[in-house]
Amino acid sequence: MSLIAGDKLVKRQTVKGQELRDGHKEPRLLSLIERSGDYVLGVLANPDAVVTSPVPQLSIPINSHFHLVREAEEALLIDFPINSPLRVRVQGERAPELLLELVDDERSQAFFAQVKKAKHQAVSKNLPPRKMVPLVPAPHVRPLPVASPRVTQTASTVVPAPKPSSAAPSLNSGSGTVPFTSGVAAALCLPASDVQDPALSLALDFGFEDHFSHALKVEERKNQQNRMGAPRQSPSVTAVTMAPPLPPRKSSYTPSCPPAPALPPRTRAPSLPGREGTLITPTNKERRASAERFSNVRQTMFPPPSSQREGLIKHSLAKKEKEYVDIHSFRFFTGTWNVNGQSPESSLKPWLCCDPQPPDVYALGSWTLAQRPFFYLDSSKEQLWVEAVERSLHPKAKYNHVRTIRLVGMMLVVFVNSEHRNHIREVAVGTVGTGVLGKMGNKGGVGVRFVFHNTSFCIVNSHLAAHVEHFERRNQDYKDICARMSFHLLDYPPLSIVKHDVVIWLGDLNYRLFMYDASEVKYLISKNELKRLQECDQLNVQRQTHQAFTDFMEGEIGFIPTYKYDPKTDRWDSSGKCRVPAWCDRILWRGSGVKQLHYRSHMELKTSDHKPVSALFSIGVKVVNEQRHMRVFEEIVRTMDRMENEFLPSLSLSRREFHFENVKFCQLQRERFLMTNDGQAPCHFTFIPKPNDSQYCKPWLRAEPCYGFLEPNETLEIYLEVLVSKDTVTLLNSGEDSIQDILVLHLDRGKDYFLSITGNYLASCFGTSLETLCRMKKPIREIPVTKLIDLEEESFMDQEKSQVSFLLVESSGTEDRPLKIPKEVWLLVNHLYTKACKQEDLFQTPGLKDELQNIIDCLDTSIPEVIPGCNHSVAEALLVLLEALPEPVVCYELYQRCLEASHDSRLCRQLVSQLPRAHRAVFRYLMAFLRELLKYSHSNNLTANLAATLFASLLIRAPPNLVSKQTAQDRQKAIDFILGFLMGGDEE
Repeated sequence: MSLIAGDKLVKRQTVKGQELRDGHKEPRLLSLIERSGDYVLGVLANPDAVVTSPVPQLSIPINSHFHLVREAEEALLIDFPINSPLRVRVQGERAPELLLELVDDERSQAFFAQVKKAKHQAVSKNLPPRKMVPLVPAPHVRPLPVASPRVTQTASTVVPAPKPSSAAPSLNSGSGTVPFTSGVAAALCLPASDVQDPALSLALDFGFEDHFSHALKVEERKNQQNRMGAPRQSPSVTAVTMAPPLPPRKSSYTPSCPPAPALPPRTRAPSLPGREGTLITPTNKERRASAERFSNVRQTMFPPPSSQREGLIKHSLAKKEKEYVDIHSFRFFTGTWNVNGQSPESSLKPWLCCDPQPPDVYALGSWTLAQRPFFYLDSSKEQLWVEAVERSLHPKAKYNHVRTIRLVGMMLVVFVNSEHRNHIREVAVGTVGTGVLGKMGNKGGVGVRFVFHNTSFCIVNSHLAAHVEHFERRNQDYKDICARMSFHLLDYPPLSIVKHDVVIWLGDLNYRLFMYDASEVKYLISKNELKRLQECDQLNVQRQTHQAFTDFMEGEIGFIPTYKYDPKTDRWDSSGKCRVPAWCDRILWRGSGVKQLHYRSHMELKTSDHKPVSALFSIGVKVVNEQRHMRVFEEIVRTMDRMENEFLPSLSLSRREFHFENVKFCQLQRERFLMTNDGQAPCHFTFIPKPNDSQYCKPWLRAEPCYGFLEPNETLEIYLEVLVSKDTVTLLNSGEDSIQDILVLHLDRGKDYFLSITGNYLASCFGTSLETLCRMKKPIREIPVTKLIDLEEESFMDQEKSQVSFLLVESSGTEDRPLKIPKEVWLLVNHLYTKACKQEDLFQTPGLKDELQNIIDCLDTSIPEVIPGCNHSVAEALLVLLEALPEPVVCYELYQRCLEASHDSRLCRQLVSQLPRAHRAVFRYLMAFLRELLKYSHSNNLTANLAATLFASLLIRAPPNLVSKQTAQDRQKAIDFILGFLMGGDEE
C-alpha cells in the first residue's frame, strides 16, 4: 500500500493485533511506514479509524534504539502441534514499552520479517564500513573468521568461490546490537535472499538486546543440516527403551570455541574469460540467482567451501584451546524451591541475598506454579514469581534477564550480572515431559544452555516422579530427560545435556528415604544424626549403584530435610498421610573446575510445604587471551593452507555392512563402527541424501553423529540406531517398508562411502488398524505377512460398506465373523477394569519401560490370561495402542464434523453411529470403561476433565494436513465432545 504525503511517497504495510495492558487486550493496527528510506512503526489505537485517518496515533522510529523481542515461550501440558499466538515486546525512542499479541500466520511472519529488515538497514546506515564481521554479536568478543575463498579446480577451468561483499556492515560497532531471531517460522529474521554474508546472518541470529530483559528463542530454528540427518522427534518415554546418554566423545563439537580472527586474504583465481575473450566478473545478483537454482537440501548437505573451511578452523581451535585460554573464577548462585502452587507472599532476599558478595550468575528453579498443573495454561503466576525474584536479587549488583523457560508448573530463570552480559552467547532452551505418553508435563524437566566466555553451561531443573516406592520411576525420568532433552542452535547440530563443560542439575528430585517410620526419622533429626539418615537416602543409593546421576557430584548435606512441612510453618507434616521427612530438593553438578562454596536450606521462607535450597559455586571459566588466540589461529590457517594444497582427505571404516536382528516396535537397537582419518589433512564428513531423497536415511534410522570433523589419525565412534515408532510402524507392519537402507557418507574434497543397512522386522499389533485387528483371531506374530496384507485390504473394504455390512457380519458364519472389538483392546481394558479401578493416579503416572515392552511383546505373541506389569504400565500400553493407530477411533474424515457437533449431544451420538463398525464399537467400549472409572475418582484421582483431555488427544486426532492448523479452540471442542459422553452417557 502506498500513500502520497506532500511530495514524498509513503509505503505502508499493515497487520492487525492486540495490545496486552493490565490483563486486558485492546485491538491495534500495526503499520510499517517508509518515508524516503526511513522506517517508522505506527500503532493505531482503533483499527477502524484507518479508513478515515491513516496517520498513526503512535509512531516509533526504527533505528538503533528500536528493539523487537519475543516473550519467553510456555510449553504446554500435552505436546500438541498448535498455532499459538505470537507475543512480542516493542521498545523504541520516545515511546512506551508495548506488549503485543498477533496471530502466528504467514502475514504476521512476513510483516515482522520486514520490520527486522528495516531495523537491520537502519543500523547498517550508522555503522562504519569495511569492519570485520563478527561471528558472535556480543561486543568485545573476537570477530568471526571469514574464511578465504577456496579455489575449485576442474579439468579445464579455474572457478573462484563467491567472495563475501567487502561492504558488509559490521555488527560489532555502533550503539545497537541485533536481537535474537524468533523461532516462529523465522518470523523475525531476515529472508535468506537478503543476507549475502553468512557471518552477518549468524550475527543477526545470535545477538543480544541492549536491555536484555526478554530474549527471543532461537532453538526452534532447528539446525537444517541435522534436520536432514535426523528428522524424527526424540522418542517419548513410552516409545523406546532408550539407553542412558553417552559420555561426551572426544571429537563431538560443542560450540563454545571463540570466534577466530579474520583469515588473511588469499590469492583469487582469475575470473572466467567471456565468449569474446573479455573477463566476466559475476555480480552479487548473478551469484545469488545462480545459487538459488540449487535445491535447499543440496545447499544444506553441501555447504560452501568457505563454511567447511571455517568449520575445520573452529574444530582445530577447540583442540588447541588450552594454548590461548586462562581460567578465571566466577560465582554461580543456584536455587530450587517447590512452591506448591502458592504465590509469593514475602521478600525472597533470605534465599537470594544470603551472601555478602553478589554472584555473577543466578540460576533459579521452581515447580508446581499451578495448583491444577494438568490444565494450567495461564502465565500470570509465573510472572508474579519472576518479578518477586527480580526484586530480591543482590542489591550490590545489577542483573540482566538471560532466559525464562516454563513447562506447565516447572520454571527455570537465569540472570547474569550486567558486567558480564556481553560474554553470554549461544542461549538455547529445552523441555521434556515425562508424564504419561511422554507428553504430560506435570513431571519432567526444563533446561537452559549458554556459553559464558569460552565455557559452555547447561542448567537443568526437573520434577521427578513422586511417592516413596517409585524410585525406579525417578531413575527412568532422569534417563529420559538426559536422552530426550536437546538444545538447538542455528548452524549447529543439536546438543545434549552431557555435551557441555559444566552441567548443574537442580530440582524437586523427589528421592525419599528407605525408612518408613516418620517418628523414627524425626527422632534422628532431633539428635542431628543426619549422616545416618543419608545412608538411607534413595538418591545416594541410586548414585552408588550407578542407576542414576552416576557422574554427578553433590556437596555434603548439613541441613535438615526440606520436605514435608505444614504450609506456612516449620512443623513437620501433621496431615493424615504424615509424610516421612526427606531431602527431596537437591542440587548436583558435573564438570571440571567446579567448587561448591555453600549448600544450604532457607528455613525463613514458609510459603510452601517445601523449603528452598541453594548452592553457591565458584567455577573456573575459560577466558580467551586475545594475543595468544591470534597466534594459534594464524598457525592453524598456515598449516591448513599447506595441507589443502598437498593432501587429499581419506577415511577408513571398521565396517560397512550392518544387520539388525528382530527389530520390534518401540525397542531401540544400536550398532557401531569406527571411522579413522588415515590421511594427512583434517577432514569434514557428513551423511548426505541419495538422489531424489530429502533425508539421508529412512525415518526409523539415525546416525549419531551425522557429521563432524576429524584430525589426522583421529578415530571417531559412530552409532547407527534403529527405532520403530508410531510414525513408522504401520508401513513396516503392512510390508510397504522394510528394514533396508543405504547410507551415503560424504567426505569433503574426497570420495563417498556407502553403508548397507539390513534387518528383519517383527510385526506388531501396535500400529495396525482396528479393522485388521478385529479380523485377527490369533496373535499377529503367528500370521504371515502376506495374510496381514490381505486382512488390511479386507478391512479397507469394510470401511467402504454401508451400515448394512454390520448386519451381514452378525449373520455370517462364526469362522469368518470379525471380532466386535480387537482382542488387544479388550485384554488391556478388562485388566484395568477388574484390577485398577481404585489405582491411585491412574492414567497420570507413567508405566515402567521394561514392563511396557513386555506387555507389547506379550500381546504380539500370545493371548495372555494375565497381562504382565503394574497397573500404570498396562494403562500406558492402552494409550500407546490408541496413539499408534494409523486411523484414529474417530476417523479423519469425520474430524471436522466432530468439532462442529461438540456443542450438541444429539449430533455427537449421530456422528458416532456413522463411524465404521470397529471404530464405533471401540469408541463406545472406551466411553463405558471411562464412566466406570469415574465412579472411583475418590480413589484413582481421575476426573472427567482429565480423562477427556487425555483421550481426546488420542481418539480425535486432526488429519495430517490439518495438524499445523489446529488451534486451542479445536482442542477444546474435541475435549467437549468426549466430555459429553463421559457426563451424559451414550443412549444408543
